[in-house]
Amino acid sequence: VAPFAVGTLLFLLYPMIKSIQFSLSTYDNLTDLQAMRFVGIQNFVKAFTIDVEFVPKFLNVVRDMLINTPLVVLFSLILAICLNKPMKGRAFFRTVFLLPFILGSGLIFKYMMFSGENENAMVMVNGILTPPVIGRLFGDTVNQVFTVFLERITLVLWKSGLQILLFLSGLQSIPDSLYESARCDSATEWEMFWKITIPMMTPVILINIVYTIVDQFNDINNAMMTYFEFTMMQMTRFDYAAAMSLIYMAFVLLTVGLVFLVMRRFVFYHSNRS
Repeated sequence: VAPFAVGTLLFLLYPMIKSIQFSLSTYDNLTDLQAMRFVGIQNFVKAFTIDVEFVPKFLNVVRDMLINTPLVVLFSLILAICLNKPMKGRAFFRTVFLLPFILGSGLIFKYMMFSGENENAMVMVNGILTPPVIGRLFGDTVNQVFTVFLERITLVLWKSGLQILLFLSGLQSIPDSLYESARCDSATEWEMFWKITIPMMTPVILINIVYTIVDQFNDINNAMMTYFEFTMMQMTRFDYAAAMSLIYMAFVLLTVGLVFLVMRRFVFYHSNRS
């Protein structure tokens, strides 16, 4: 564990301490950050009482997380079950579904989806995916709903690579003898899915839910992460950006803790005897 301990001390602990220090202070001169003044929780209060953008952006991120997380987990589970079946080219399809996870990190995903001249390319793609005849026949409202639906499906597919891989690992760890015994008792595929597959997969489901929640909150393109970057780099308010990020981190930890608390009673481990 030495590499992880050293990495935590050097690259996580010190920035965390500095962030807390910034969040409780303020400064007048950017070139002299050593002359910061202690202001207590003033920056935290500002986020909820003065800043008119923080709460709306925060609620939008939470809403997207509540929508995308179940979609990503369910979609990943369905695809993993399909890819786990004996079929020709199974390794190829597994690689295809994992590629978005490899390519869709950081700046690559940002440039492909949200920035610069590539927006024209995305408009062209949307025009291909949503034929103009839909807008003429059903109106702009239906066309917009259809476009949003396709964009959501594209995003879900893009964010499902690692979850599919984890589900595949979980499916392959289920003993075949359980399914053979169930077939001897005339169990259907539907019954085996609910009585064997889902219970045995609950630890992986929990891992994927937690990973997806954290991934949604830490997405470089979500409104909050962009707002942190703008406040820190464009407005040069390190103190206020640090306070907002700590509020954000506390909410993420609280959400993950609630998920563990709720899911704990439903998770089945192989070592359980009850």
